[in-house]
Amino acid sequence: MNMPFSQACENNRGPILALLQPLLAKSTSVLEIGSGTGQHAVWFAKHLPHVSWQTSDLKENHIGINQWLNAYPAQNLSPPIELDLTRPDWPKGQYDCVYSANTAHIMPWEAVVNLFAELRQHLPFSGLFCLYGPMAYQGVIEPESNVQFDQQLRQRAAHQGIRDFYDLNRLAGDAGLILLDDHAMPANNRLLVWQKTEQ
Repeated sequence: MNMPFSQACENNRGPILALLQPLLAKSTSVLEIGSGTGQHAVWFAKHLPHVSWQTSDLKENHIGINQWLNAYPAQNLSPPIELDLTRPDWPKGQYDCVYSANTAHIMPWEAVVNLFAELRQHLPFSGLFCLYGPMAYQGVIEPESNVQFDQQLRQRAAHQGIRDFYDLNRLAGDAGLILLDDHAMPANNRLLVWQKTEQ
């Protein structure tokens, strides 16, 4: 069986890692939400050996993730746990950082809302949430390639679509998080970094 492969993951892993390395310098654990193919997990675990990296995704994606983990094993890399943000099944325990890439525009808005609500409950004081992907700003999507991508998403499934930064930041504020950075990334994506400021 061929391992799942995302060219986008190969392209963006370097720029994302460059930002994660200083952010996670003092962190010891990360929960990755929506590990997808597993490519990000094996890359980040290799280059962040001091961080315990926990993968997670819907059950149907575990086979592919495990293929990558088996091909590139690391002591600080854990097999995926089942996590469906439309259900109340958040994993027990706390993580210094929660990381998620290219998920907010795929999952239903209800799941995005639930994600931030869970962060309020389970992210420790000063913990980080890093969210990567395309963003709209006050309803405006730029450039044209992102407009077309948004249209493709909405045609594929009514619940999908590029999310607005201000909607996400409002959810973050409600969850006791403040925005640390909004990084421009290659291929017209962003990396948003929030920090928990409430106990």
